[in-house]
Amino acid sequence: MESCNCIEPQWPADELLIKYQYISDFFIALAYFSIPLELIYFVKKSAVFPYRWVLVQFGAFIVLCGATHLINLWTFTMHSRTVEIVMTTAKVLTAVVSCATALMLVHIIPDLLSVKTRELFLKNKAAELDREMGLIRTQEETGRHVRMLTHEIRSTLDRHTILKTTLVELGRTLALEECALWMPTRTGLELQLSYTLRQQNPVGYTVPIHLPVINQVFSNNRAVKIAPNCPVARIRPLAGKYVPGEVVAVRVPLLHLSNFQINDWPELSTKRYALMVLMLPSDSARQWHVHELELVEVVADQVAVALSHAAILEESMRARDLLIEQNVALDLARREAETAIRARNDFLAVMNHEMRTPMHAIIALSSLLQETELTPEQRLMVETILKSSNLLATLINDVLDLSRLEDGSLQLDIGTFNLHSMFKEVLNLIKPVASVKKLLVTLNLAQDLPVYAVGDEKRLMQTMLNVVGNAVKFSKEGTISIIAFVAKSESLRDSQAPDFFPMPSENHFYLHVQVKDSGSGINPLEIPKLFTKFSQTQSLATRNSSGSGLGLAICKRFVNLMEGHIWLESEGLGKGCTATFIVKLGIPERSNESKLPFTPKVPANHGQTNFPGLKVLVMDDNGVSRTVTKGLLVHLGCDVITVSSSEECLRIVSHEHQVVFLDVCMPGIDGYELAVSIREKFAKRHEKPLIVALTGNTDKAMKENCMRVGINGVIQKPISVDKMRSILSELLEHRVLYEAI
Repeated sequence: MESCNCIEPQWPADELLIKYQYISDFFIALAYFSIPLELIYFVKKSAVFPYRWVLVQFGAFIVLCGATHLINLWTFTMHSRTVEIVMTTAKVLTAVVSCATALMLVHIIPDLLSVKTRELFLKNKAAELDREMGLIRTQEETGRHVRMLTHEIRSTLDRHTILKTTLVELGRTLALEECALWMPTRTGLELQLSYTLRQQNPVGYTVPIHLPVINQVFSNNRAVKIAPNCPVARIRPLAGKYVPGEVVAVRVPLLHLSNFQINDWPELSTKRYALMVLMLPSDSARQWHVHELELVEVVADQVAVALSHAAILEESMRARDLLIEQNVALDLARREAETAIRARNDFLAVMNHEMRTPMHAIIALSSLLQETELTPEQRLMVETILKSSNLLATLINDVLDLSRLEDGSLQLDIGTFNLHSMFKEVLNLIKPVASVKKLLVTLNLAQDLPVYAVGDEKRLMQTMLNVVGNAVKFSKEGTISIIAFVAKSESLRDSQAPDFFPMPSENHFYLHVQVKDSGSGINPLEIPKLFTKFSQTQSLATRNSSGSGLGLAICKRFVNLMEGHIWLESEGLGKGCTATFIVKLGIPERSNESKLPFTPKVPANHGQTNFPGLKVLVMDDNGVSRTVTKGLLVHLGCDVITVSSSEECLRIVSHEHQVVFLDVCMPGIDGYELAVSIREKFAKRHEKPLIVALTGNTDKAMKENCMRVGINGVIQKPISVDKMRSILSELLEHRVLYEAI
């Protein structure tokens, strides 16, 4: 076989090319037919798609393209004219559809671009909404942490616990490496490290308060980032090489620091702020976020409020403890005072009874002796004894009255009395003493002065006797005038008594009494001293030594009880003196004037002078008093039996005894029960004797107890012959007799 020198062709043979085209058309047709299936699946699964008809047109275009390539497979072999016609038809349709699709896309693409723009806008809005939701969630988280921290901080009102809890909760919530609190020192010139989160015992070193970084924080109400190497941020010991975390500082308002000391804390801080320093972990890329700074600021304010509340609570507790101590002290003082008052009253009651018993003997026996045949010298001695005894009895009354006035136990014995008779009785009592000194005493009662008045007759009479008695005592010659009238509205107010505010009404009036003498007078500067107990002016003390200094002091208290005022006027020594007092008295109702209570007047000597055959029983445990009372009654002609015990009294008393004198204030014997037993012993009223309480007690309760058990009268020791005569006369006439006590 001869060799061939021909050149091999560079391209494949025609058969091979046709084969490649055949295979390619097959795969193209397969791809074109699969794409519409995928589009149909997409449209079916898509809920919203605005261009479904475009997809149908696009699908037809693809199917026609696929059909063209599929028909083209038959053109690679011998084919009939029918295949050519079909092939031509497919290509024409494909051309038409492809041109229509191209033209349609020209109109659709702008719409698709606008949809894309809106989609991008919506994506941006969605991103912004996500960021806002993140901020809201962050704020909610911050609020939750704030509420949690606030609850923990306010769960106690102990200041030290509040501060320690704040550091612990902040450290846990913010994952801090360290947290510290700097407090101002006593001088206010430095800040002292008082609390730290990690160290149990802070080192307690100080830094100057005027550092720039501190001034920067104190001048800002927000949390401030500070350098990690500044003095207040160096709160952890340096150990190796590390990158310190970010540090912020915030001021804590110290709303109140009274008496709250930590180490060197002041009682009252001169600075308004403490400093809180917070440090993030070292060697960390973490930074402070805005919501964390806001959390720190809110917590600082809450700590300030909690400290203020704790301070108020501590002060209230201190005030409560102080008040309790004061109340305990006051209660103790009150009990001691009450014990002292009871002891004094018991002492005075005993002394009153014990002193009146011998006084009763002295006055009674002296009055009996006075009615016997005596020489002028003996009569003078007896009168002196009686006068001294009466003075001593008056002093006893004054001391007891003053005691009851001072402890507030003395109450006025209000009743209706004859005002004119009271003045005349005072005049009758004073005239004998004045006549000895050759003094003229005059009484002038105004025509409009009511005859009857409602008030305490005994206290008013005692005031009159004291005032008029002083005028007689300090006058050697001349006259003493007593003027009484109803005070008019314009004359009630006195410049010397700015605190005296009288209030006239239809049910009462103000009695104005003026006693003027021509005696020794008083230095005007010494007048205020005269109303002080146990006090006398120098001029009066040198002229008279018989006074006790109690008269005017007691008068002033009596007048005050009667809602009045008393004062003295004098132009000086040797120029006389005028004593004036105003008291408030009631006006009795006309229907009661016929039922006025009877009160005996001791000096009035009327009625029977002797009582022959009057059977009297005297019960007294004191032998001297019993004998003296019996002597008075025997002198008046009475048939007297004396007993010393209640059993003997009940055994002896009979319907023949018309009067029974009982000492109701005997130790170990209840005089009230004895009086009740005596009354129960006799069934018939006319057989019951008249029971009279003979006592040295001046207590008003005793008088009320006597009236309660049916005792007919109460007589106070000492008793003279004239007084006993008057008592028996009035008792037998009225069957009731109660002296004003």
